[in-house]
Amino acid sequence: MTTQLRDATTPKVTIIVPARNEARNLEVVLPQLPPVHEVIVVDGHSTDDTAEVVARVLPSATFLQQTRKGKGNALAVGFEAATGDIVVMFDADGSADPREIGDFVAALVAGADFAKGSRVLAAGGSEDITLVRDAGNRMLTLVTNLLFRTRYTDLCYGYNAFWRDVLQHLSIPSSRLTTAQWGDGFEIETLINCRVAAADLQIHEVPSVELQRLHGESNLHAVRDGLRVLKTILSERWRDGRTHTSAPAAEARSVAHAPSPQVAAQRQAAVDENLTPVPETDTVIDLRALELRLDSGTRENARESA
Repeated sequence: MTTQLRDATTPKVTIIVPARNEARNLEVVLPQLPPVHEVIVVDGHSTDDTAEVVARVLPSATFLQQTRKGKGNALAVGFEAATGDIVVMFDADGSADPREIGDFVAALVAGADFAKGSRVLAAGGSEDITLVRDAGNRMLTLVTNLLFRTRYTDLCYGYNAFWRDVLQHLSIPSSRLTTAQWGDGFEIETLINCRVAAADLQIHEVPSVELQRLHGESNLHAVRDGLRVLKTILSERWRDGRTHTSAPAAEARSVAHAPSPQVAAQRQAAVDENLTPVPETDTVIDLRALELRLDSGTRENARESA
């Protein structure tokens, strides 16, 4: 991927909205989006009137069909089509507050590579998360922080934004592949979070309030998708260990992207202010054994949702 010069003065913003049978929600959500460079709605072969709703309420939006199944593939289609400087991942169900987009963009303009939403920070919260999902998210966040030495507070939250050139570090499965890929499902957000960390990019967490879904039911299955997320964490840790992605990614940065001393100071201040240090630990996890058990126990579920 050709490296671009980031425009931190007037960046063009692309909002990507994956949607599957979310017509009633899109009627409300799309008109609330701020004016940006482009909005891309990626449809998961909906059986409702999603296409008609998008054409009616936001005719300027780009409407695309995903090429395989799953949220991850929908995002991949949107990522490949995006032309803005900044990419915002935005859910179609009404749970993401469009007024927060400015906060994500501000974090990136201030020097971050990746702006990650967090419902756990003081000004964040959730009107929708269940006790089971909350407990699972906390456990998965802890495992990720232990294995990747990250300082995430809210791993399983998909409201994120990043400079488009970050895509070169993510290796998202191409939308042109014809068979199901790992990363096509809800695990895509964890895959991105792990690869951002492995690439040694600057991460800034943004307080975010998750709103209640407006209409319909979520396609998320807490147990099945939670296991997929855990397997993703373990797989990505082994991938990082095998390929040593952190050092090459850092060395591959273009001179045009090297931060000025002022931006570097802003980045460090952002990290110090928003992220809690991970305590040292002597915990040892048998990753290979756990990954093998997960692979055996979730193979059928993975095939169903891929």
